[in-house]
Amino acid sequence: MNKIELHLHLEGAAPPAFIRGLAQEKGMRLDGVFDENGHYAHTDFAHFLEVYEAATAALKTPEDYHRLTLAVLEESAKHGVIYSETFLSPDFCGGGDVAAWREYLQAIQEAADQAERTHGIVLRGIVTCIRHFGPDQAKRAALCAAETASDWLVGFGIAGAETVGEPIDFAYSFDMAREADLHLTAHAGEWRGPKGIRDTIRDLRVERIGHGVRAIEDPALVDELAESEIVLEVCPGSNVALGVYPDWASHPIGKLYSAGVKVTVSTDDPPFFHTTMTHEYDRLAETFGWDDGVFLELNKTALQAAFCRDDLKTDLMKRLEPPDV
Repeated sequence: MNKIELHLHLEGAAPPAFIRGLAQEKGMRLDGVFDENGHYAHTDFAHFLEVYEAATAALKTPEDYHRLTLAVLEESAKHGVIYSETFLSPDFCGGGDVAAWREYLQAIQEAADQAERTHGIVLRGIVTCIRHFGPDQAKRAALCAAETASDWLVGFGIAGAETVGEPIDFAYSFDMAREADLHLTAHAGEWRGPKGIRDTIRDLRVERIGHGVRAIEDPALVDELAESEIVLEVCPGSNVALGVYPDWASHPIGKLYSAGVKVTVSTDDPPFFHTTMTHEYDRLAETFGWDDGVFLELNKTALQAAFCRDDLKTDLMKRLEPPDV
């Protein structure tokens, strides 16, 4: 089945072997990043963020990001992804400097164009500020986003430690991105409860919420999400791997879907959580009994919520429909 993925961190999708190889080329030691089996090693969310940032230390140049993009998109295409939106942070790509960011962005976009020709997968970018880096650094990321907004760089969002600060602290950055006609999303409702989601929607005026699963704790919020048609970028495997929920059967995506909330499925940081889009679909089918019809509906929801142009959505919709339709 062809798939649409809306929530993918580019660095977080780096295959461990790719990062190890890059570090070896540069003569770098990445102590504590990998376990004895060569996988990323992390124990909880705070440790995950540390390992994530340590792994990105191997990515130092636009060429590194060009190679990374090719590796990530090749892997995504193997699992039927035909369109993906990836989170990109100027903090990791030039330190928030606009001129440097342009060079990284060009390298990423050129790799995306190459992957589209080779594998048929379409990529678009969403700049994210990093919440635990603070509001001032977020403004630099928002400026990078506003200065490079285009048909390819289509959105702005926020990631990182959700427990740091409040959404209102980042309102200036989101206003800057909105004025540049960028679409808006934000991580919320993963490590904080329903209030964090409400505050994010109110103060940042986003169109989508990354994760948002803890809305299930507030039935009134669930109803509001269904009525407002704010789309949730749900990453079940990530939530289970990080302990937000103890197992797949406990994950609320099934209840949210049944309540009429517009949910989508993504992998977040797939090698960190030992998942792929194929694995996500398999586990959802096993756990909730979802069939191809449900998955087609979820993919159509994701495509409608995608930040790309309408003409591209029309082309991609044709690729989503089963051959006999």
